[in-house]
Amino acid sequence: MISVLELRHTLEAAFLPSRCICKFSDDNTLLLQLTNPTTHLVELTVTGIDPGTLNSSSAIASVISDIKEEVRRRAESSNKIYHLA
Repeated sequence: MISVLELRHTLEAAFLPSRCICKFSDDNTLLLQLTNPTTHLVELTVTGIDPGTLNSSSAIASVISDIKEEVRRRAESSNKIYHLA
């Protein structure tokens, strides 16, 4: 299994240039908070990630991909609303 420090570094580095804060909650799950590097607004907060499921590089890559896709969807949705106003 990957160490907690390695996992945290991998996750935080995966979302650059966005700021990613990776914390372990009291219930031993991960919390990720992504902040836009330009606006400094929180783009997404993901809670309840079980670090036990992140036991391979492909599992970590899959979680990263899913989160990036959610950020992209939210950004597109936000842009559509903005352009319609």
